[in-house]
Amino acid sequence: MNARTYVKTLVVSLVFLLLFPMYGMADSNVSVKSQQVTNDWIRKKIKSMTTEEKVGQLFIVHVYGQTPTDPDYEDQNLENNRGGKHFKEIIEKYHIGGVIYFNWTDNITMPLDADQVHSLSNGLQNIAMDQNASIPLFISTDQEGGIVQRVTSPGTVFPGNMAVGATQSEEYAAATASIIGKELNSLGINMDFAPVVDVNINPKNPVIGVRSFSESPDMVSHLGLAQIEAFKKENVIASAKHFPGHGDTATDSHYGLPIIDHDLETLHEIDLKPFQAAIDAGIDAIMPGHIVVPALDDSGRPATLSQPILTDLLREEMGFDGLIITDSLGMEGANVVEPEEIPVEAFNAGADILLNPPDVELAYNSMLEAVEDGEVSQERLDASVFRILKAKADRGLFDDPYTDPDAIDKIGSDEHLQTAKEIADRSITLVKNDNGVLPLEKNEKVFITGPSDAKPELLADQLHDKGMDTNYLETNTKPTDKQIEAAVQKAKKADSVIVVTFTVNENKEQQQLVEAIRETDIPVIVGAVQNPYDLTSFPEVDAYLNAYGDRDISIKALSRAIVGDINPFGKLPVTIPDMYDYGHGLDYVDTPLSAEGMKILVDNLNNDGDIDNGQTLEALRLHLTAISHYEKQDKPDKIIKHMEGFKKLVDRQKNDQSISNKVYSFLMTQADRFIEKWTDETID
Repeated sequence: MNARTYVKTLVVSLVFLLLFPMYGMADSNVSVKSQQVTNDWIRKKIKSMTTEEKVGQLFIVHVYGQTPTDPDYEDQNLENNRGGKHFKEIIEKYHIGGVIYFNWTDNITMPLDADQVHSLSNGLQNIAMDQNASIPLFISTDQEGGIVQRVTSPGTVFPGNMAVGATQSEEYAAATASIIGKELNSLGINMDFAPVVDVNINPKNPVIGVRSFSESPDMVSHLGLAQIEAFKKENVIASAKHFPGHGDTATDSHYGLPIIDHDLETLHEIDLKPFQAAIDAGIDAIMPGHIVVPALDDSGRPATLSQPILTDLLREEMGFDGLIITDSLGMEGANVVEPEEIPVEAFNAGADILLNPPDVELAYNSMLEAVEDGEVSQERLDASVFRILKAKADRGLFDDPYTDPDAIDKIGSDEHLQTAKEIADRSITLVKNDNGVLPLEKNEKVFITGPSDAKPELLADQLHDKGMDTNYLETNTKPTDKQIEAAVQKAKKADSVIVVTFTVNENKEQQQLVEAIRETDIPVIVGAVQNPYDLTSFPEVDAYLNAYGDRDISIKALSRAIVGDINPFGKLPVTIPDMYDYGHGLDYVDTPLSAEGMKILVDNLNNDGDIDNGQTLEALRLHLTAISHYEKQDKPDKIIKHMEGFKKLVDRQKNDQSISNKVYSFLMTQADRFIEKWTDETID
């Protein structure tokens, strides 16, 4: 053994000895006695394993195919360096610790075939449990909601993290993770690479953006914790990402190596805060990003390969003892050393799980050789295998890694879909509305245009179904001069124009499309379906709304806001530079925020024919009269209590269909703002 290898071995051995006592810490949900038994059982299990089996547990890999031995993907797996023809061969050959499902590998098809995914998961677990070591698999995927979700329709599709951030609701954050967890669990997926707890403070961030809850570290912490707790209750392993924070970069780590130039104070106040909150709450796993942070490690290495970041900071300073799972090792941001060195360097830096190596055989053999040569000690290897097996044991996978076929019946249930719709409706943020352009009258002639990615056709269809005379034109992501001219000609024949935009900060052609239509003097409404900062590129438009995502559920919510079927309720979870502050948001209610003001709103809605009968109207007015009485007496506790009762009344009236969905939206959003107002006064 050379001196360099000896020093490395000594260091990792000392780290192991320092950390090992932590393994005996009791889980809050398990008695001390049973936890000690579990730990003893895991240690015995590790002693019975071969080095090959231990090394295999470090890997989560992707494989093409819809079944464990799918013959249609054998050549594809071999050509793409999967190390075998199909799942079964790869599990048997490399003793892998887990798999990751993608749509592009056809593990999860679009639309979702729940029976196929469920059968695949149980089949893979059966193969793993039939091996000599009999260790269940982590079956993982990326199901964040919004723009990153692998399980789609007929499963429940959510509008995404920044949409949840716009609602400012921990309840909605928890509901999102709870439903995602239930549906993943029913498919046999026991690990989710979520939530994203990056704090997005860079408007030009190309990889996080709407995947983040907010620019506020406190908001990200609160909503992230709500999701972490919900995942725990659904017995799904959550992974907070991308440590130490990917929110302030203009480079996508899939294609380059971002550098975060924050000083230590900024890192602790912004980037690290949500991760520390997650650690304090007992997060199962943390995923470092392929990002360089000179204030933490001046070597130029990404966090994934940095011992100062993963071991010194995350393990020792921040006290994290769960799983450290690298971001995909096939991303360009990890490609800073030779391919065979990447897994070994990541492991020696402090990672436990090596995710998605581009060449499975190369990565596995590299780690095996590193152990055999002493570059990675048996003690260090055992430390990570302990964490991996403990995580599997804590989730009950050794007892029963399979999932009930009947569980998939809950996927995409009416209750789940209604929750997702409510969150999408509550997220739409009306940022600008000059001269009351919105809501549009339902008999208006409206022209809708924008890149096909922003779904102008779907928006046009939704508005047409609501009684509007619509025409639309889809353009390229970068509209051509010919498309812009065609859009201008169509715009001239309309009463209003809606342009749906898709991240225009680096897209001059989309900016030109909006400006060309503005020159027609027809009112222009922009619906930003991705980047919430698009308004900075055309500040003079008449109205501007944020949908925070391009999923159908967000486009449909946008259509309801445009015609006034819902009252826009969202608040900006980020600042639009030099224009609108964090927390800004308009709505369509012009009556005072008081009980008497809400009575006027009720009367207006009744005059529009949206309240079924006089008895329903009277019940609403009587309840508001009582609240008005307490307002005059300045009794916040009673005001809030009775307004909560008013919300229950509105809920009942919606369920018995005595009020319309529009009345429900307007009264509930106004009631929530009313409660917020009096809660703030109570705190003050």
